[in-house]
Amino acid sequence: MRTRPTLTWEPTGAPLPRTTSLDEVVEVVAAGNVAVLSGAGLSTESGIPDYRGESGTLRRHTPMTYDEFVGSLEGRRRYWARSHVGWRTIARAEPNVGHHAVAALQARGLVSGVITQNVDGLHTAAGSADVVELHGNLDRVICLECKDISARQVLDDRFTTANPTFEAVALQVNPDGDVELEEHAVQSFALVDCTACEGVLKPDVVFFGENVPRVRAEACYRLVDEADALLVLGSSLTVMSGLRFVRHAHKAGKPVIIVNRGRTRGDEYATVRVDLPLGQALTDLATRL
Repeated sequence: MRTRPTLTWEPTGAPLPRTTSLDEVVEVVAAGNVAVLSGAGLSTESGIPDYRGESGTLRRHTPMTYDEFVGSLEGRRRYWARSHVGWRTIARAEPNVGHHAVAALQARGLVSGVITQNVDGLHTAAGSADVVELHGNLDRVICLECKDISARQVLDDRFTTANPTFEAVALQVNPDGDVELEEHAVQSFALVDCTACEGVLKPDVVFFGENVPRVRAEACYRLVDEADALLVLGSSLTVMSGLRFVRHAHKAGKPVIIVNRGRTRGDEYATVRVDLPLGQALTDLATRL
């Protein structure tokens, strides 16, 4: 039977200094039953930018909000025109060494489950099992009226048919598959409706201002409750949808390990804070274990 290591840490109300050593991470993960919470920083090495990191797109781009999408035809037209171009970049992305390292640790029985804030599906593509996609997945489309779920590739084909002369070049690709386009390209884009009920189609992802479905959030809490430690990978924890699980683990007295470039909103709850590139850190971690 594995014994959970006791780290030399006492809560002081102030974040611990960041380190580049993986020694304490190795100690915690080697004991097993570790839940992973990943963010956009894990996918940057796959060519998908993040929102808030060193090259974060929030400095130049305002993401689509739920209210704007459901309340404005022009808002939906702008989103789908830009996403029609940007989704292909997300769809072509391949898992990087960090995703593969997480899958390997899970296969060895050390990682008990994965919660991801990312909508790119790369954890599953790398071989991780039973991934909880906190914010959904761009590969799926949902009808807001009848709730029918369909494949994004099918919608992409329908958009191509409905817009035979549409040509646009992405000026900037964002983590949600949205891109920057010239306004004239957006205005000419033809929308399509749900084939089942002619309702409004939306990517099956959680927009800014939209709540994570309760059943999904409860699944994440159970995963954290059943784990002995929480390993945060590449998330600034700026939004409460991810931070709440860090607070939950901290309140339960479980080690919280954060591996991220730069500060996070959860630093005050961390047992260890490691500042390293995710691919390098996770490859080294998997090798040492």
